Amino acid sequence: MKEPEAPQGRRPVAYKNEEFLDTPDARAIRILAEYLEPYAHFRREKVRDTIVFFGSSRSDELKGPLAPYYEQARELARKVTEWSNQLPDDSRRFVVCTGGGPGIMEAANRGALDADGKSVGLNIGLPFEQLPNPYITPDLSFQFHYFFMRKFWFAYLAKAMVFFPGGYGTMDELMEVLTLVQTQKVNKKIIIVLYGTSFWKEVLRLDTLVRYGTINAQDLELFQYADDTDTALQILQEGLTQYYLVKEPPVPKPREVPEI
Repeated sequence: MKEPEAPQGRRPVAYKNEEFLDTPDARAIRILAEYLEPYAHFRREKVRDTIVFFGSSRSDELKGPLAPYYEQARELARKVTEWSNQLPDDSRRFVVCTGGGPGIMEAANRGALDADGKSVGLNIGLPFEQLPNPYITPDLSFQFHYFFMRKFWFAYLAKAMVFFPGGYGTMDELMEVLTLVQTQKVNKKIIIVLYGTSFWKEVLRLDTLVRYGTINAQDLELFQYADDTDTALQILQEGLTQYYLVKEPPVPKPREVPEI
């Protein structure tokens, strides 16, 4: 039922008081809104889980040393979406999800659209303006203020993640998800693919961490490498089939809101 407008001279109800909603006292409300609004859209669009693509926002299809990865990300997203569209499920399985910006993110959203599939964009307000790319499904395009709520939605629905070459943001997401998996803070299997073996081995040098004893040798088994879209697709298909299509656990009783 529509609330009546506040009579002249009377304060508006709190949840319509924009002046209050922009204050530090209302921060918890703003955080909760970035939690509940995406959930409502995912439920309405029947998005059950995602494959998240990470990578540089500075690479595109026309220029730069990472230019070849644009078309490869686009091709992989298209192949994954074509495969997902063939699965016998009323809900949308393994939907492509990105950070919603340009570069590799744009390429992945674009590839999903090439396959007539939907895709998710989780954008973030930055000092240097990052606008949503035009290939995201409009009802699945979100704008976040809080990095940690954006990160929550990257991880909560993800069954797989593909990391193309990127900078601080890409490595931040990679290190965070590896830490969550290593410490068993996620109670599900996440298939992790590092796309571009030479780039990642040159940048990360994780064998050094093993040599110094800061991680165990088996921690290197938390992810796999791929250098072409067919290999990456095979890793994703095999992992997702094994953990989510063949041996999928019973679906728990739905909650009103997802558990943080």
